[in-house]
Amino acid sequence: MLEAITGGGVMIGILIALIIIVLAVFFRFVPVALWISAMAAGVRISIFTLIGMRLRRVIPSRVVNPLIKAHKAGLNVSINQLESHYLAGGNVDRVVNALIAAHRANIELSFERAAAIDLAGRDVLEAVQMSVNPKVIETPFIAGVALNGIEVKAKARITVRANIDRLVGGAGEETVIARVGEGIISTIGASVDHAKVLENPDLISQTVLAKGLDSGTAFEILSIDIADVDIGKNIGAELQTEQAMADKNIAQAKAEERRAMAVANEQEMKAKVQEMRAKVVGSEAEVPLAMAEALRTGNIGIMDYMNYKNIQADTGMRDSISKIGGDQNPKPKE
Repeated sequence: MLEAITGGGVMIGILIALIIIVLAVFFRFVPVALWISAMAAGVRISIFTLIGMRLRRVIPSRVVNPLIKAHKAGLNVSINQLESHYLAGGNVDRVVNALIAAHRANIELSFERAAAIDLAGRDVLEAVQMSVNPKVIETPFIAGVALNGIEVKAKARITVRANIDRLVGGAGEETVIARVGEGIISTIGASVDHAKVLENPDLISQTVLAKGLDSGTAFEILSIDIADVDIGKNIGAELQTEQAMADKNIAQAKAEERRAMAVANEQEMKAKVQEMRAKVVGSEAEVPLAMAEALRTGNIGIMDYMNYKNIQADTGMRDSISKIGGDQNPKPKE
């Protein structure tokens, strides 16, 4: 009897444990609490739909909670649209928040458009908020050179509003800043005098704004305001100085070339003088040989030779006396 009672208690305990395990697995796999929340919010959704989400590896709360939010905001969004956007890798909650913000601001925005913007990598909620509250983009100092050679630096503030229709495929903020910078540089470069730019900086914004720089971008430019204008370097004077230095270096190089040629010519002349002197010395060396040959052949006599030597001696003596007399004479004062 006792053994039967004990066996029955064990069976009841095992049965209770199995029931608890089955209920835990059921509530783990089937989001009953989420289904109850949806029903309480007035969103008609089948429990089997939630089970199908589990089978499709979709987190039900990521889809059902935005669906409840959209239903409470009065949006006509189906659960299939939200689930397909989730499976495509989009942010369902951000898309629903953007749709609610656009609905409150009376901005026409469909779910397909919002999903496409989100899948394109842009923040659709920020785009809607920027459509309501325009954004100010500040450019760095952009330098341009006027026709008189003075550099002018300008900083601009660009007020833009998001264009939802061009968010997919439209250029971003970097393109807007680059186009505005190009317009500022061309406007400054077209000015005859930098003083005119300083006197009327609004001419820059008017000229740039009239060029339609927002075409092909995801924004609509509302205004371009010049925040600061500053004077930079005198580029024209620097260029003229550099040109003058280059001309001077070229002239110095040519002068050095002429000097080197003159020095080379002088050395060449000195070499020719030495060559002529060598020839003279060689010719003088032949005189004694010629006189010896003349004595040998009888063309001149011994007395002729002695007279020649006396003439040489007299000439040498006169040269010595003239040198001594020239050294004794005082130099005239200058």
